[in-house]
Amino acid sequence: MKNIKTLLLLLTVALFAACAKDDDLSNLEDIPGLGGDSWQKTALDKWLYDTLVVPYNIEAKYKWDQFEFDLNKTLVPPQEAMVKPALQSIKKVWIDTYVQEAGIEFFRKNSPKFLILCGSASWNVDNGTITLGTAEGGRKVVLYSINSFRIKGMPNYKPSDSATLKQIFHVIEHEFGHILHQTILYPPAFKNISAGRYSANWTNISDDEAHANGFITPYAMSGFDDDFVEMISLMLTDGRAGFERLIASIPEGTAASGVTQAQAISALRQKEAMVVAYFKTAWKIDFYSLQTKKRKAVEALIY
Repeated sequence: MKNIKTLLLLLTVALFAACAKDDDLSNLEDIPGLGGDSWQKTALDKWLYDTLVVPYNIEAKYKWDQFEFDLNKTLVPPQEAMVKPALQSIKKVWIDTYVQEAGIEFFRKNSPKFLILCGSASWNVDNGTITLGTAEGGRKVVLYSINSFRIKGMPNYKPSDSATLKQIFHVIEHEFGHILHQTILYPPAFKNISAGRYSANWTNISDDEAHANGFITPYAMSGFDDDFVEMISLMLTDGRAGFERLIASIPEGTAASGVTQAQAISALRQKEAMVVAYFKTAWKIDFYSLQTKKRKAVEALIY
């Protein structure tokens, strides 16, 4: 046994010596992603620096780095030609409107500091859904489908392209909504409005079914927090008229779940009122004024 222990010790020492000799880490800075990757700054890089870094301390990362994403997903890098139009539009709809309504210090303090861009959507093969955006700790937001981004005036733009455009705005407003409520929590009473109606099976629910149950989107049915931020996001991007059309579209009668038309409308109205009050109380923001500004910015890009 003593000889075996001695042999193991010698092998360990030899292995350590080999690692120490052969694994020369003096050129560690040359490993991509650890300080060694470099490229010539372009006009796009300067625009990003002047437009996002200087005024808001937000860095937009468009150079491909697989480690920013799920390693088990097949994704496509963003086309550089799409980066500036997409971020210009996001700035107009998301940043400029908040700055106009709440001030630049509010935005600087609460905005995420990294925007990571991906060219394609992220498919979830387990349930057939698509991830169009994610957020991490209020500091980083990942935006997908950048290569499908089209606005009025771009080559081959069609009115139907506005669906992808609005989805991207929906995502950024949704993720920013999470940052806001994680900073100052919404009233606990919000959880009582649709208590018992949330569902882990939201991926199999249509928009119309969600509306008939008192939710603004199927994803809002996944839980309290997402219900709250989906209300924020959709009301801001679709505007007041869009929300009123949604309310008017809820059919008479009773949904399969037992929710009546009156109950569904009441739930959505209560949620609307609570979101508006939250913005006023927590952030001193006139939600309807912000909503008007955002909808005007959205319409300028799609019509």
